Amino acid sequence: MFQRILVANRGEIALRILRACREMGIETVAVCSEADRGSDYLKLASESICVGPAQAAGSYLLIKNIISAAEIGNVQAIHPGYGFLSENEHFAEVCRSCKIDFIGPSSEAMGKLGDKVTAKEIAKAAKVNLVPGSDGLIESEEAALEIAARIGYPVLIKATAGGGGKGMRVARNDISLKAGLKQAAVEAEKAFNNAGVYLEKYIENPRHVEVQIIADLHGEVVHLWERDCSSQRRHQKLIEESPAPNLPQAVREDICKAAVRLIKSASYTNAGTVEFIVDKDNQFYFIEVNARIQVEHPVTEMVTGVDLIQQQIRVAAGEPLPWKQKGIPCNGHAIEVRINAEDPDNDFRGSPGRITKLRVPGGHGVRWDSHVHEGYVVGPYYDSMIGKLIVHKPTRVEAIACMKRCLDEFIVEGIKTTIPLLKRILNNSAFVEGRMDTTFIEQQLLAK
Repeated sequence: MFQRILVANRGEIALRILRACREMGIETVAVCSEADRGSDYLKLASESICVGPAQAAGSYLLIKNIISAAEIGNVQAIHPGYGFLSENEHFAEVCRSCKIDFIGPSSEAMGKLGDKVTAKEIAKAAKVNLVPGSDGLIESEEAALEIAARIGYPVLIKATAGGGGKGMRVARNDISLKAGLKQAAVEAEKAFNNAGVYLEKYIENPRHVEVQIIADLHGEVVHLWERDCSSQRRHQKLIEESPAPNLPQAVREDICKAAVRLIKSASYTNAGTVEFIVDKDNQFYFIEVNARIQVEHPVTEMVTGVDLIQQQIRVAAGEPLPWKQKGIPCNGHAIEVRINAEDPDNDFRGSPGRITKLRVPGGHGVRWDSHVHEGYVVGPYYDSMIGKLIVHKPTRVEAIACMKRCLDEFIVEGIKTTIPLLKRILNNSAFVEGRMDTTFIEQQLLAK
């Protein structure tokens, strides 16, 4: 087992990793930017090292600075968390070349699954359902028009290196396809330094269901059941839950088995998430693999009782998984809401500033994952999420009731947050009845 780990992240996920390491008796080195220097969560680390200015490009995203901190801190491994360098295959390779273990998949597996076209080829070989579309990158406008004519409109233009909704456009006719190809390529080039795009049949009003997996270095791969992440705005998740409501048990089992087959085919190790869309007939189709821990991993932890961060560390250290597939339970129902420093009534404009008052809910089955506190200053430099509220109850009905109670108790003053919108979602009939799809929030709650 590792004796000393560097946490290459900040905020909520950095604190989550520091806590897991502390319970395991592992010393930690936390990196921070100038903006985060002095943050309370850093006190849980054995040592903290400033790696650059507030801007992430000069600190959390600068590989040479992170590696320098790891060498100064004399660590054996690096945990990247999510975001920043967590899915950067070059960073994983640099870690390996410096004889530092990367707590995540190999750079080879990350590279294969990080490219959506290659990932689709792996999925096809593993007999995992794919959305009809192009066999590879679109090389010309004419080729795109031919494919659209074959699979039928609407079609979805997607960046091969994309994520977070960037480099993505829906086209409903030839004119919008031509325009969308150019727009998506330009956006993808700016965001990912890769202008490659491909086409898929656009599935109307789909659900977003993902499967948590973990694989050890000894060939064992298991799933930890599924999460429903359909409650989204502009492809950004707001609420996640497990199990997925109203998903037939046979489909649930099939989608989890499909995720395991794909991960085995990619020779993938450590934790990851296989994402699918599910249509109105409960047919599911592979989207992509997130080769890292997810923001929403706590809902899986709550229903399975597995500490995913600790398990990531154990797998990276070479330990075999402690259970077989049949030994992984799924008990009760868990719901997570992301609380962001944004104003949902003002087009979700960011709301940086000092938190002048903070009252966090509690009670049986309630979990609050956050690094903020009363007096904390939310800066403008990073993601707007200030915390995640998770509840776990025997049934979904009870979990919704608990979450509503918690949000009513929650007080955050000094900044705007998404709490008012979350309350509206939890009272929406589509959500309560489990009839969500990826469009329902924008169509029913945000339409003007």
